[in-house]
Amino acid sequence: MPSLGIPELLIILVIIVVIFGVGRLPEIGGAIGKSIREFKTSVNDDDKETPADASVASSDASQSTESK
Repeated sequence: MPSLGIPELLIILVIIVVIFGVGRLPEIGGAIGKSIREFKTSVNDDDKETPADASVASSDASQSTESK
């Protein structure tokens, strides 16, 4: 699959400007940046959870179901 060069990226940028307009580009960029930040944060939070934490959480859940 060929890579995207400068001419292709410029064509894509022109199409985006035509569709959304110049005024909405900062909004769209901010929303995309916020989404990427939230995604990275959630992925990093999942990575920080250790197997010991997961076993404690599962044992707590099993204890609560046993007490019912």
